[in-house]
Amino acid sequence: RDQAFAYGLLAVDIADAIEKHVEFPEVDVPSFEVSADDGGDGPEDAARELRRAWGIDMGPMKHMVRLLENHGVLVVFSPTQTSSVDAYSFESASRPVIVLNPVKSDYYRQRFDVAHELGHLVMHRDAEPGGRVVEEQANRFASELLMPAAEIQKVLPTVMNARAWDALGTLKEQWGVSIQALLFRARRLGTISDVTYRNAIITLSQRGWRRNEPGLVTAVEQPSMLPRSTELLEESGIPRESL
Repeated sequence: RDQAFAYGLLAVDIADAIEKHVEFPEVDVPSFEVSADDGGDGPEDAARELRRAWGIDMGPMKHMVRLLENHGVLVVFSPTQTSSVDAYSFESASRPVIVLNPVKSDYYRQRFDVAHELGHLVMHRDAEPGGRVVEEQANRFASELLMPAAEIQKVLPTVMNARAWDALGTLKEQWGVSIQALLFRARRLGTISDVTYRNAIITLSQRGWRRNEPGLVTAVEQPSMLPRSTELLEESGIPRESL
């Protein structure tokens, strides 16, 4: 984890050097602090406030990584030698950073990871990372951001039969989230019971979908801030060695 964090700091140093020559998007990540002892709908409220602050239309979120980069967040992949460390985020002196796992190749789960880390940046700037409560809050933030209750509750299954599984497959492609995330959302919103949820997770495991769900999108979202800025440097005739 120390190696992965050091890589994130190195990425910040590179971005700072490039920004002397290339204009990056201004940092615009609002803070909606949610304490670890918040027993209400703090994470969901924070996600709704973020949508309003960023002027995000109703409906499915589009390119998550590009959205964050457009608001000044530096998103990078960690080296493969640190792939045992999951996605993580931190604040730097110049801009917030999200470091993604390079081994995860699931488009739908990656989008949830990005939304989860955004939740930490929005809600937990002073909280100790890794705690059970703050991780659950980040999951709830991501769920509301990607699957707003006001829109998705009415289309989530209420029983789990063959038709419900087909419907989940359709919702997965429409909203860009995994079936497991949709089931988590359905249980949280009360459209299915805890028992139905547990049985559905067992079915996922039996089908081998806990780690490898079927889906139409096979390529994960890619960051473009640093790659594009490097291209602009080269187009301007500024050698990388001068940074």
